[in-house]
Amino acid sequence: AIGLGELRAPDGTHYELQLKGAGRTPYSRRADGRAVLRSSIREFLCSEAMHHLGVPTTRALSLVATGDAVVRDMFYDGHPQEEPGAIVCRVAPSFLRFGNFELCTSRGDVALLKQLADYTLTQFFPELGAPSRDTYAAFFQEVARRTAKLIAHWQAVGFVHGVMNTDNMSILGLTIDYGPYGWVDDFNPDWTPNTTDAENGRYRFGNQPAIGMWNIERLGVALMPLFDGDEGLLQAGLLEYQRALNAQMLARYAAKLGLSTLEDDADVERVNACLAWLAEEETDLTLFFRGLSRVVFSPTAPTVFPDVLREAFYKPVSEPHLARGLQWLTAWWQRTRREGADPVELARRMDAVNPKYVLRNYLAQEAIDAAHAGDDSKVHLLLDVMRHPFDEQPGRESYAARRPDWARSKPGCSALSCSS
Repeated sequence: AIGLGELRAPDGTHYELQLKGAGRTPYSRRADGRAVLRSSIREFLCSEAMHHLGVPTTRALSLVATGDAVVRDMFYDGHPQEEPGAIVCRVAPSFLRFGNFELCTSRGDVALLKQLADYTLTQFFPELGAPSRDTYAAFFQEVARRTAKLIAHWQAVGFVHGVMNTDNMSILGLTIDYGPYGWVDDFNPDWTPNTTDAENGRYRFGNQPAIGMWNIERLGVALMPLFDGDEGLLQAGLLEYQRALNAQMLARYAAKLGLSTLEDDADVERVNACLAWLAEEETDLTLFFRGLSRVVFSPTAPTVFPDVLREAFYKPVSEPHLARGLQWLTAWWQRTRREGADPVELARRMDAVNPKYVLRNYLAQEAIDAAHAGDDSKVHLLLDVMRHPFDEQPGRESYAARRPDWARSKPGCSALSCSS
């Protein structure tokens, strides 16, 4: 990417602007520095969709088609072809990554590491105080907290980043670098959208919290020269990540279930039992949790499995599976009555955290296909839908439908790569 510059908004917020796809720079390796329309649309749509979901993210200011042809081998399988080129203008308070700090330490340049850390503290973490050993430790813990909060939010909405290496981890706790990302349709902790990760599944949905921990540890190791080699400061940051992750995950799933808090171990087990049940059959994560607000609205506990939740199944399920689901629903419905809120308020609270609309992979691909054919109206419409993910949006219900069968194995819908 090419840095355009920095600016300070009237409210005092600092922004950096980057161009992705504008060509080579003095720091380019062998690549041409270009980007294709396909990946540019995906980045533009997803960064905006994430923002309106409330997930910390970089933003997209503009998307421009260049009119040039760019040759790319989408799946790195020896079949390159020309695709239309494009440029995205990215915006964020900073694009600093964990990898920037690792680079300094790997070169043994402690002076540069300190200069980078001091700049980061002064510019983005002034509340921590003047640079010092203790301040660096506090900075590390704050980054750990922000990263934990971010990944918990990903898990709650079903977002899979796809390439969680340290160069793709923001020091500010933002979602950054939208490559082979994907949205979980049917709940599957082992799913990854990235074809190059399909065999090992390192960055699969269910492993994202663990990868976050690994990345935080890598950052801590990079900062060790500023900790004067104190291993205890590294361990404190790792413990803070785990503590914050657990707290954030529990809080987000409590809210998704209409609960103000998880009161005890029984509530925690309720969440775990729900996710385990969802994983048994192909069940749409987004549709299921959105549908729960219709169940909580009922004046009595369900006695049969609700039709609104049957819509979340991708294929017929067994009666024993439905019976286990109904048992869980009944116990959950009874638990919600201890919240002290009327059913209308409970449903409203749940709809405010369980989106009706997410950027399903097939929706993005349909918009890309239309844009390749010269019709950008689907991109504009999809963007508008994603700007209101928690609203009903009458007339746009098709954008909330579960993944169609034709998209199950279509490239771009279920299989993606890092090709840009």
